[in-house]
Amino acid sequence: MPSHILVIDDSKAVRLIIQKVLAPFACVVNEATNGFTGLFAMERTMPDLILLDVSMPTMDGVEMLTMLKSNPQLSQVPVIMLTASTDHKVLPQITALGVNGLLKKPFTEAAALEAIRAVIKLK
Repeated sequence: MPSHILVIDDSKAVRLIIQKVLAPFACVVNEATNGFTGLFAMERTMPDLILLDVSMPTMDGVEMLTMLKSNPQLSQVPVIMLTASTDHKVLPQITALGVNGLLKKPFTEAAALEAIRAVIKLK
């Protein structure tokens, strides 16, 4: 059974890089452009992993992570936060919420794969 991975980032380039990194594996990659659309994507398919950007319009990653961790049905879904150097102010907050990993932008394909493999087993 393939892993279901949800990439929530307003950058199309970031979403494409993650798609490319996961292409050789048994994964279904769904995408959303902000936390709000990410929540709708989760209603269709519960992900095995979420890659979540910190800075996005409409609903940012911190707000979405807070919602995920406060919901018993969603709190166990592992989350890797995609952070930029300007996001250092929120690192203590997202760490306290229980994020499973951090991937600092800009990142290489190898770094993305390493971060994902640290959280879930890819087939």
